[in-house]
This record gives sequence, structure tokens and C-alpha cells, in this order.
Amino acid sequence: MVNDSNSEGTRVRPYAGAMVRMLITNDDGVDSPALLPLVTALSALGDVDVVVPDRERSWIAKAITRHEEVVVESTNRRGVTIHTTTGYPADCVQLGVYSLLESPPDLVVSGINIGFNHGLAYTLSSGTVGAAVEAWIAGVPAVAISAGTNGDWPEWVALARSGESTEMWDRLAAVSRDIVAALLDHGFSDGADIISVNMPEDADIATPRRVVQIARVGYERLFVERASGRFAHEYGGGFVHYGGLKGTDVEATRKGEIAITPLVLPQSGSVPDALREALEG
Repeated sequence: MVNDSNSEGTRVRPYAGAMVRMLITNDDGVDSPALLPLVTALSALGDVDVVVPDRERSWIAKAITRHEEVVVESTNRRGVTIHTTTGYPADCVQLGVYSLLESPPDLVVSGINIGFNHGLAYTLSSGTVGAAVEAWIAGVPAVAISAGTNGDWPEWVALARSGESTEMWDRLAAVSRDIVAALLDHGFSDGADIISVNMPEDADIATPRRVVQIARVGYERLFVERASGRFAHEYGGGFVHYGGLKGTDVEATRKGEIAITPLVLPQSGSVPDALREALEG
């Protein structure tokens, strides 16, 4: 990677016309119908390595496997060599950067996730975004890409996981390639640690794109009791609003636009002097 300093700050420019090495991962696993279209599309920009979970690992954030071994195997799907792991998306990035590849990649691309990862609560919960965070920890620029629907979620997700979704994922992969190419060509500014992209299901190259803020939203109950003392995850959708949606990723996708959100990872905040004195004694 080459650092190019200018008046806007230091930008990482791994591409700028040169071949780039990318690591692709996801949290929907090796059988995700979105995976191979993304690999094919991004291969036009450079060399691609793929390290993904061997099963769906959604809602796992940036979990790292600690108390058990992670098993890595290799498989071939339509001529694409894929490393699969028994671990989580962040494990895939950690293994790809430090153990499985000959050298660290220039860029990590995580996705395309089946479902939006917009809004603060969902972004913090997302394995797709968690993989991008792990890339940042490893010093590698990263993009997390997700796609979802403004319509009926159960109906859409069933379609998205089916063999009837090929056209959609090919189209969304082409949009992803265009966005990734722009990021590689112009670089990542100091104002963004990672980039989160959320695309409506019907997005194409002509769909308006907006650089927006993350919506401060939460969610309600996630678990239902199936038997006495036994609860299962059952997400029903919807937001708990803690702030306005104007100018946010949620508003953009609801308007049918592609939301591009530069994310800054947690950093120290501030408190009033009186509170500081009380806390410090």
C-alpha cells in the first residue's frame, strides 16, 4: 500500500491503476448465493482470496474464537478456491491476514450480507461489519457491504437465499464493484476507519448513492420462550428510534438509495468539568 498525503489528510491508495489484492469474507457462510457473484465481480479489480465461515454466522459482531480450535478447509466452487473455517467472520479475517495468505491483502471486502446492516444497533451486531473491524485492527482498509428490502422481510430473505436470486446478486455485485473501485482509486481518508455500504434489493449502477451518517436506532425483544427456561432468537424487524433519521443510512435506503457510511470506531469522549472532578475525586 502507498500512502499519498494531500491537503485532506493521508489517504491509503492501494489501487490507483495498479493491481490490488483483496480478501473477501462474509457472515452468511460459504453457501451464500451472494458470495460467488461478488468474487467474480471484484476479480475484475485484482487478485481475490476468499476466507469465509463454513456456515451462517450472523449477529456475531466481532467475536473471536478462543476456547476451541478453528478448523480450516479448502473447497472449490465454480472454479473459485475458497477457504472455509469453523470460526466467525472476524476469525476469517485474522486467519487470512496472518496465516493463510502469502502476504496481507490491500483491502478486505465483507459481504454481500443478506439483510441491511444500517443503524447503530444493527451495525454493532453485524458479523459482516465485525469482519471489517477486525481488518482495521490488522491495519487493512475494509468495506462492509449489505443489501436488504423495504418490503416483507421473511418473503424477501427466502427469495434472497434461493436459486431464483441469481440476477439480483449479480446486479448488486456489479454495484459493489463500482463502489469498491471508487474507494480504491480515491483512497480512504483519515475521517473513516471502515466503510459500510447498504443497498436496496433493486439497486443498480444508476441508483443514487448518498454518503450519510449512521442512524442512532436500537431494536426491541430478540428472544421468544419456546419452553420453560428455553429461549430462541426470533427477530421481528423494526427499530427503536433514539434520534432522527434525516441524513442517515436508514433514511437513504428507505428512499431507495444506496447508503455509504464512513464509520469511525470507538474513541475517547469527554465529560463536563464538574463530572470529571466528581469521577476523579
